[in-house]
Amino acid sequence: MPRRRPLPLLILTLALLPAWAQADEPGPERQAQLIRMVRQDCGSCHGIQLTGGLGPELTQARMLDIPFDSLLATIYNGRPGTPMPGWKSMISEADATWIARQLQAGFPLESGKTR
Repeated sequence: MPRRRPLPLLILTLALLPAWAQADEPGPERQAQLIRMVRQDCGSCHGIQLTGGLGPELTQARMLDIPFDSLLATIYNGRPGTPMPGWKSMISEADATWIARQLQAGFPLESGKTR
């Protein structure tokens, strides 16, 4: 019985993994829209500079203390019993994932300048 060699398949899978991971990342135009949304809509409660207001600060230091999945769930679904709304009616899960990543990386200061 011939022995199978899964190594070539494994190498191909690993080579394509970064492309699959980025497939859902919003394009540059959508990223600019999301930056404006966070600055304007989120900023109305979290402060224009995202340093706090009605809602807590969204600074990188604070966001790194929050588990990624929890941050993503808060953005997408909101927090029941608080003023924090869910945004799933306005953004995709991929958009919410991108926003959460940007918040933990230090949110961009200007449209189009992501980290």
